[in-house]
Amino acid sequence: MNREADALSRWLLEHAYPCWWSRGVDHVRGGFHESLRLDGEPSGETRRARLYPRQIYAFSVAAELGWSGPAADAVRQGLKTLLADYRRSDGLYRGLVAPNGAVLVERAVLYDQAFVLLGFAGAHKALGDAGARDGAHDLLARINATLRNPHGGFEESAPPSLPLLANSHMHLLEACLAWMDQDNDRAWSELAEEIVELALRRFHDPASGFIREFFNPDWTLMPGEEADVVEPGHQYEWAWLLLRWSQRIHNPRAQQLALHLIDRTEDRGVDHARGVAINTLYGDGRARDARARLWPQTERIKAACLAGKITRQPRYADTAIEATRSLMKYLDTPTPGLWRDTMDERGAFVEQLAPASSFYHIVSAALQLRRATCY
Repeated sequence: MNREADALSRWLLEHAYPCWWSRGVDHVRGGFHESLRLDGEPSGETRRARLYPRQIYAFSVAAELGWSGPAADAVRQGLKTLLADYRRSDGLYRGLVAPNGAVLVERAVLYDQAFVLLGFAGAHKALGDAGARDGAHDLLARINATLRNPHGGFEESAPPSLPLLANSHMHLLEACLAWMDQDNDRAWSELAEEIVELALRRFHDPASGFIREFFNPDWTLMPGEEADVVEPGHQYEWAWLLLRWSQRIHNPRAQQLALHLIDRTEDRGVDHARGVAINTLYGDGRARDARARLWPQTERIKAACLAGKITRQPRYADTAIEATRSLMKYLDTPTPGLWRDTMDERGAFVEQLAPASSFYHIVSAALQLRRATCY
């Protein structure tokens, strides 16, 4: 796996970071471009709130990955624009803003708040900025005050809306784990433990063997064909987070579920002919959307590397190798440093913009490869 890890690292350092600094940062107004065309020019798309913390995170770990460029400048100006353009008067963060700063969607959803917490963690790590820590604690307090669900966890928005989403809680767990590395406040570990218990008791569906996506207000599984969705990428992402949690507190239940999710998804959620994790399944394990976006491949790498490190089983290293080789196919573009977003059922790539938000997934995979001892 050393060869695959080195190839991804070289691509990041020689192409991706320079490209997304020079072209992906809005050097005129501040902030980040939502996406780039495959010729490297900004698309002019409206900018989602989640874009900013994801790009902040991607640049916050650049030095650890070996990039010597102006990562701190990218983090600093990204944080400034996030606070200026997205923070509402109630302390939550709105969803969508035009490139000129005009507000397009005022609604605040849990998913975006979770990523803002992660962005604050990245900014604190990269800049040593105490204001980022204060901002995270303030936002966490406002989430608790406005989005609490009486059955545990959180509503997706205020006022409440359905369905409730496991995905938002997954990213909230990710943010808690990032803050636990930097901040001794027990609020982070207590919330992480609550979310892990929700995953074990509610999100995991014993009938299908998967973490499910959509829920009623009392965390019962939402019925109907529309809600009968399993995302292989999320199974790997949950597995990676549960393994990280189990490492911290020695939780055998979390580790057992994580390894089960990896094995179950390898069996049903991967097209081994193409070497890719597909987009979605039905609850019974049948393919629902056999196309394959980039981001599930990165989550497969992360989960397999950490599972291999913990269990020392060679099969997980084999999985990580296959997933990394598959990911590299998405990175073969006319402008070095960009990526393809979607592979179709035949193995060809769809002509699309390169979404900036995928950078967070790619650097997370590169970090896990770098830290892994399973190769």
